Amino acid sequence: MIKKPFEGVKVLDFTWIGVGPRSISYLLYYGATAIKVESALRPDAVRHATPYKDGIYGLERSYRFAYLHPVKSYDITLNLNHPKGVEIAKRLVGWADVVADGYTAGTMEKWGMGYEDLKKIKPDIIMLRTCMHGQTGPLAKIPGTGFTLTALSGFAAITGWPDRPPCGLYDAFTDSVVPLFNALYLITALDYRRRTGKGQLLDLSQHEVSMHSIAPLILDYDVNRREPKTKGNRLDYAAPHGIYRCKGDDRWCAIAVFTDDEWLSFGKVIGNPAWTKDPKFATISGRKQNEDELDNLVEAWTSKHSPEEVMALMQGEGVGAGVALNLKDLYENPQLEHDRCFQELDHPEMGKLSLYQPPGFTLSKVSYERHRPPLLGEHNEYVYTEILGISDEEFVQLMEDGVFD
Repeated sequence: MIKKPFEGVKVLDFTWIGVGPRSISYLLYYGATAIKVESALRPDAVRHATPYKDGIYGLERSYRFAYLHPVKSYDITLNLNHPKGVEIAKRLVGWADVVADGYTAGTMEKWGMGYEDLKKIKPDIIMLRTCMHGQTGPLAKIPGTGFTLTALSGFAAITGWPDRPPCGLYDAFTDSVVPLFNALYLITALDYRRRTGKGQLLDLSQHEVSMHSIAPLILDYDVNRREPKTKGNRLDYAAPHGIYRCKGDDRWCAIAVFTDDEWLSFGKVIGNPAWTKDPKFATISGRKQNEDELDNLVEAWTSKHSPEEVMALMQGEGVGAGVALNLKDLYENPQLEHDRCFQELDHPEMGKLSLYQPPGFTLSKVSYERHRPPLLGEHNEYVYTEILGISDEEFVQLMEDGVFD
């Protein structure tokens, strides 16, 4: 059996919601072990998030929580506002190689568990801190979510239509972007510790990472002091460039023409009607100057064809095009089925679950098995008695004292 790259790496996970769990899962895919620390008084907020199995609310019925916890990990409840809870958390630090913290800056210090405190327990500890704005600076103590980061990163101001207010992206796109950076930093820190025996503090601002996605616009402002405007689906250097109505009920197809050669190919696809040969459409600058008229002409053609037909015809001539798939399309997509993107699992409360698999996690012959999400506090007894060595009598007493709330 091939050894997984992170076998033996132990993570004490104080993160929640989206970024933290996804970040840690990148290590878990390939052999790391994690203890997820929750509180019965304030469990991971995603346990409350829709959709619920059969539409019935419950802490163990969130599909979103299941998706964000795709690999086996231990789940414990621990009251860090109880002095004995902090003592136990510090004992767990001695077990760990990595401590991950997703709280607002200053929270871990309040419990005496900042990086300098943890180093006294385990000098080579690696601590990942991944909150909204990082640990220092004027905004450090301001909490937030992925949706607010959409606004703070500049995305909302450039998303939408010129005649309408700014538009937030669906859900929290930062919850998909930031974990990749976190995972890279963790892997680098683990390698550094392997070579030097030294730990590290990794302080990553989700705000900073989220801005990478609009770097060209930031650079344009830096150089030219030019504020970008909302453009709908248009692009400054392509036309036609949009999502066009097609034949059928609410069916659409994206088309993107970047070069004048692609424009000639586009004309060939639609039968070279006279308007495609009009000099005002011959160049990218001309098409941009007459884009409203152009879009109407394009949609007059696409509306007579199914989106699948539009895509096939355009792609056949080297023009970028793609059906705007709805969720039913995605779920029944033959390519995604081939890639085993959806896997069925058994859950003690939800029964059969069909869950979306994280993409592309195959390393040579090393792979991971999708696992159901942990129940709240499911592994309390094992972690506290087997890993920490707490006696059965003490375990019961701590439970009665509310330490495991």
